[in-house]
Amino acid sequence: MKTVEITSLGHPGVEVYASLTEAQLRSRLDPSQAVFIAESPKVIKVALEAGYQPISMLCEARHITGDAAEVIAMAGDITVYTGPRELLESLTGYRLTRGVLCAMRRPEPPSAEDVCRGARRLVVIDSVTDTTNIGAIFRSAAALGIDGVLLTRTSCDPLNRRSVRVSMGSVFLVPWTWIDDPVADLRRLGITTAAMALTDDSVSLDDPALAAEERLAVIMGTEGDGLARSVISGADYTVKIPMSHGVDSLNVAAAAAVAFWQLRLR
Repeated sequence: MKTVEITSLGHPGVEVYASLTEAQLRSRLDPSQAVFIAESPKVIKVALEAGYQPISMLCEARHITGDAAEVIAMAGDITVYTGPRELLESLTGYRLTRGVLCAMRRPEPPSAEDVCRGARRLVVIDSVTDTTNIGAIFRSAAALGIDGVLLTRTSCDPLNRRSVRVSMGSVFLVPWTWIDDPVADLRRLGITTAAMALTDDSVSLDDPALAAEERLAVIMGTEGDGLARSVISGADYTVKIPMSHGVDSLNVAAAAAVAFWQLRLR
């Protein structure tokens, strides 16, 4: 470990934590240089244990021998940038959670075939753009037995800083990748699809036929408009969650958690 105390916002090496946008961090022109930021010792530890490669850390000086000591030791030979809390807050734009950030190399996503191989319960996230919802869906997926996550390219990046934080590191625990067509791609892989939507033909989430499916992917739609008609009509099932008091829908993250629990493998 090399410790570097910073005294100004222009210090070389800390650009990744402050001045680069999420799009710049992804570095699509050179994916081998793409980076994401993990925040808090607990989340960083999950990422390190999952095999993600650290590049550097940024933390308050007091955390080097405190909250960050374990993850710094796990990270090996990297640079740890440190400084007073006030400077770090002005650098990142907000108060650091537990005082630690870690820049990590973004791995190349696996193929859909690899994510789905052997999977029996999957979720497809279709055009969900809220980072909090993405993180919450991943956390529920990890906790409630989902084997893999597939996202359409119109969805938010799971390695967005806020998504990672909300997921509490669950984005590192469940295999995930991008797909182009939430129905055709799953059909090609031999997986039954269940579109979560309220239609005249929707079956109840507790329909025994759903739980009996050997391989099933639940398709969750965007926060505002839900799933496209083409996705609903193309799916093997259209599924609704029975509700009370005239409520017709749930937040997509809440609906996903309910669906994961009900359709989990017994």
